[in-house]
Amino acid sequence: MSDQQIFTEIVAILTPFVKANADAITLESSILKDLQVNSARLVDIVIEIEDKFGIEVKDDDADTIRTVGDAVALVKAKQAAA
Repeated sequence: MSDQQIFTEIVAILTPFVKANADAITLESSILKDLQVNSARLVDIVIEIEDKFGIEVKDDDADTIRTVGDAVALVKAKQAAA
């Protein structure tokens, strides 16, 4: 799966949780600050990412997700390791 495909899927997962303008999401967007997703919702997002991509995201890995790009990189790394 390409970076763009992963990005598109992650944006689709994020959109229902985003309080800011979902159309402005970029790889550099901070999930908590720019998109105004609260930390409790971030757990739901990680669960959806696991389900969508068939990966397991450990708590330590989830703690590294700050931006949309971080999420894309994590999915790509998990898929490559599988």
